[in-house]
Amino acid sequence: MVLLTLANGAPVVAKKILGGGFALPLDFGAAFFDGRPLFGPSKTFRGIVVAVLAAAAGAPLMGLDPVIGLTVAGAAMAGDLFSSFVKRRLNLPSSSQALGLDQIPESLLPMLACRDALSLTAIDIVLAVGIFFAGELVLSRLLFRAHLRDEPY
Repeated sequence: MVLLTLANGAPVVAKKILGGGFALPLDFGAAFFDGRPLFGPSKTFRGIVVAVLAAAAGAPLMGLDPVIGLTVAGAAMAGDLFSSFVKRRLNLPSSSQALGLDQIPESLLPMLACRDALSLTAIDIVLAVGIFFAGELVLSRLLFRAHLRDEPY
């Protein structure tokens, strides 16, 4: 859970510290065949890089191999990109809230990716996704109040 929080929180902190610096959109502003953005402007190379670095650096502090951190971050970012892709197809604006779609893929995919390495059971995975879901809703609002997030979700 800590690595997942690091991976998801690092891009938010980087955006606050760097502003628009190094914020090259992953989709380069390209549109999908439906005319809508592939991911949108808030999904950046900077976000992916800092998520991966934060989780890889955090893993050894928890007694885990850095590869676990890389796996968690990579899968979390893949889940986040999946969510953004689906939200663009639903014609939802970038950085809009979609309850469940914003939390489940970015927590479920890392749990599934690390299932064997961390000996996670199905119950562990369901509990972790549920805890992340609830925790993300609370933490996002706290970060918004602390002026670290632009939106309370």
